Amino acid sequence: MLGPAPVRVDGRFRLGKHLGSGSYATVYSAVNIINHKVHAIKLKLCVDGESSVEREYCILKELEGGLGGEGIPHAHWFGRESTYDALVLDLLGPSLHDLLLQYQTFSLSTVVALVDQLVSRLEYIHSRGYIHGDIKPQNILMGLGDQGSTAFLVDFGVTKQYCNSATGDHIPFCSAHHLTGTPAFASVNSHIGAELGWCNDLESLCYVLIYFLCGSLPWLDNGRRKSASLILKLK
Repeated sequence: MLGPAPVRVDGRFRLGKHLGSGSYATVYSAVNIINHKVHAIKLKLCVDGESSVEREYCILKELEGGLGGEGIPHAHWFGRESTYDALVLDLLGPSLHDLLLQYQTFSLSTVVALVDQLVSRLEYIHSRGYIHGDIKPQNILMGLGDQGSTAFLVDFGVTKQYCNSATGDHIPFCSAHHLTGTPAFASVNSHIGAELGWCNDLESLCYVLIYFLCGSLPWLDNGRRKSASLILKLK
């Protein structure tokens, strides 16, 4: 059972509003009591072995500075607070999932503008040897203020390298993996447990774009997801 979230992280980030929860982590807003800047903090209960939150921090720092600093959140700090791993990030605006619930569908011009940005984000991530692995509306957030029209890819918790950074060779094929990502938007290769490459991110993005235009997908029933096996059959 999870214990209560800490009131402060690193002594300077005071937790505020609960922003959302995933399978393993919870996100809060937080204020830096020294400079009064507002951030987002991801908290995940510490477990033995590699910390996925620390790994996400390292990946974000490696990606930092690309795309003119747009489209990928800046990681400000990582550390342990009480029984939690904590990652301090830029505070962003609503997800495209939340906006779609409000508007039902997006116009073609809006989707085209999003495509232009999101393909650019993925191209950069792939050029650094990584695949995101969980492209879905909940993981695409709009910025705030001057960046209100900028789409950000977030949640690099299952991001992995798909090629050898030294040689550029794709990692060896393997077909014994579990499904990675969210079934409704995962690629067919992810469903069948095959090794993933950059094209699988693009396949997931295609499902997302159809979802934006139509407000649903054939394997979604009034927003309720069918089983992963049935989703695969329909795809």
